[in-house]
Amino acid sequence: MNAPRGLSVLHVAQPPDSGVTNVAATLLADQVARGWRVSVAAPQASELSQHARRLDAHHRPWEATRAPGPTLTAEIHRLTQVVEEVDPDLVHLHSAKAGLAGRLAIRRRRATVFQPHAWSFEAVVGAVRHATLGWERIGARWADAIVCVSHDERLRGQAAGVRGRYAEIPNGIDLDAWRPATHEDRTQARDVLGLEDDPTAMLLGRLFPQKGQDTMLRAWPSVRARVAGAQLVLVGDGPERRLLEPMATEGVRFAGSARDVAPWIAAADVVTLPSRWEAGLTLAAMEAMAMARTVVATDVAGMREGLLPGCGAVVPVDDETSLAEALVVRLADPALTQREGLAARQRVEERYDLRLATARTADLYGAVREGRLR
Repeated sequence: MNAPRGLSVLHVAQPPDSGVTNVAATLLADQVARGWRVSVAAPQASELSQHARRLDAHHRPWEATRAPGPTLTAEIHRLTQVVEEVDPDLVHLHSAKAGLAGRLAIRRRRATVFQPHAWSFEAVVGAVRHATLGWERIGARWADAIVCVSHDERLRGQAAGVRGRYAEIPNGIDLDAWRPATHEDRTQARDVLGLEDDPTAMLLGRLFPQKGQDTMLRAWPSVRARVAGAQLVLVGDGPERRLLEPMATEGVRFAGSARDVAPWIAAADVVTLPSRWEAGLTLAAMEAMAMARTVVATDVAGMREGLLPGCGAVVPVDDETSLAEALVVRLADPALTQREGLAARQRVEERYDLRLATARTADLYGAVREGRLR
């Protein structure tokens, strides 16, 4: 399948986290390089808007809150204006809020691609979940394609009754930018970051209930008791920090936000990702694997699909005992972490090359434009 030429694309996002920003930014860079006319509707102060301006994509301010609320009508109206001004051939809606406002604004009057970046109904419970699920079932009618980053994400949507035209496009990573980190890199990174040269677990992610830092902190005393000198470093910031910091025990460090996480990954023996929900193999997991670091993660959508046996461990969600055990096994065995790290690098080389992800997205746009998606 050949990608279309000279396409005009509008990306819409109220980026809920850095993962969505990074995925959208890689698509912007690829599509600008193809010579397409690329526009971005996003909040003025968002990181994605900054990426757009650096890449010479056209930025259209679209101020929107993270969750639906009293401003939704105004957000839909503004987005309708943006679509009319840009006059795109295709609109790509990223994550739940843009998916809601965008589909209500466009209602399939233009070619529309919706990418959930994790289903919104998996993040809520009770009446809110019921309402959110009902919307996703309706909104699916107004998308020419629903992009899932894993087969598991697609199955979860279908099982929940979200019927539509699906496409599976795993996220990708720039394998040239994310190179395997050596033992010397680990030592140097620890020195620069002020870390002791002890067994180190690194937890990457926004401090938010989704990312499961509380589960990790409850599991940590068991790890520390069994692995002498073990240290846990939480890289990221967010609204849960004030609740998480009192849970910290010996050997725990809150590093705060990091614009460049590569040194932190290099400093790690194990990268742990105890999320409660995701869409697929996360960018944090791919970055760690690309740098030849073993990963211990929870069994969320797409994780087993990406993190094969031999690359790390997948444990049940919110299972402190299993999480601690998987970390102890690896922190106590440097040879095992080295073998798994090398296997992890090989895995991302085989399946998660960024060039493949962007090419598949371009081909999808072509299929949507020509009505060939089934």
